[in-house]
Amino acid sequence: MIKSLRLHNFKCFADQEIGLGPLTLLSGLNGTGKSSILQALLLLRQSFLQGVLPQGGLALNGDLVQTGTARDALYEGSEDERIRLEIQSDEAGNATWEFPYDRGVDVLDAASAPVPENVFKLNLFGTSFQYLCAERIGPRTSFPMSDLSVRHQRQLGIRGEFTSQFLTVYGSQRIFLTQLAHPQAVSPALKDQVEAWLGEVSPGTRLQVTQYSGMDLVQLQYSFVSGRDVSSFYRPTNVGFGITFVLPLLVAALASEPGALLLLENPEAHLHPRGQVAMGGFLALAAAAGAQIVIETHSDHILNGVRLAVHRGDLSPESVKIHFFSRSQEADRARHLVTSPILDRNGRLDTWPEDFFDLWDKSLEALLLPPGS
Repeated sequence: MIKSLRLHNFKCFADQEIGLGPLTLLSGLNGTGKSSILQALLLLRQSFLQGVLPQGGLALNGDLVQTGTARDALYEGSEDERIRLEIQSDEAGNATWEFPYDRGVDVLDAASAPVPENVFKLNLFGTSFQYLCAERIGPRTSFPMSDLSVRHQRQLGIRGEFTSQFLTVYGSQRIFLTQLAHPQAVSPALKDQVEAWLGEVSPGTRLQVTQYSGMDLVQLQYSFVSGRDVSSFYRPTNVGFGITFVLPLLVAALASEPGALLLLENPEAHLHPRGQVAMGGFLALAAAAGAQIVIETHSDHILNGVRLAVHRGDLSPESVKIHFFSRSQEADRARHLVTSPILDRNGRLDTWPEDFFDLWDKSLEALLLPPGS
């Protein structure tokens, strides 16, 4: 498991260390640096997959992230013009990559000593990894296929575009994280577990996936069970965004092996508040079962779902890392700040920074004031 990530002269950070646990929540106002944490990890993986990281290179552009050139990656106030990324892990200790600044290039060459080979055995670099970006694929009448991504790399695609094919290939296999098994699922098979957990968001939802290999397409349809009644199957385009948007998240977690790393952006997207709370609790259970999950979220319901899971004893408070990103103006330059509230076993936080999921209280306070005051 990756225990921490340190960024030096990267994007908006002069020098910042972020602790990572089995479950890590990144929150904060827009443009305060949350995405830079995920991007640093993605750059390392992307560079490894392109074959340049083992030789000491950093590929700024690729399938996972598009950074631009070195000018876009370097901290604006940098004094030494060296970008350094450092990860600390249980399995491989510390690994540091340092890159001298070269303004116009999009592949940086290393200035540091090679990292130990066992670093590349971390979940960040293997097939036990999933990244789902905020711009996930929405409802479609059909979805694409990729045998390379699904059968050989066990990937859902960064937009979740191969989720339907993934279910046709692995849907009958038992889930690895047995602690994540839903008590009402009809079997431990992946597809049955997905349907059971999908019921926490949209009760009674059933899936039908049909692969058309000759056209390299997969059709996904939904039906709904109510008592003994079962509806007809509907196209995703006739059901709405929420179910299709949440499906890759459920599959990513339920298909994970122990020690897998999941990077998830905005798991709350298009979900009703009840569904968001359920998703927070589900991801907490996945972390307790053995996955490592890093979430970027703007949802207080996701946070509360995690807090409730801790309160129930589903996940230890020590397993949760929460980081709130903010920005202050100092002299002629903005300073990016990270506050890390600590969760106790009752699900309570030791500090509540300004603008940290406190809008409800502020709005209620304003509503209680006389009009015009």
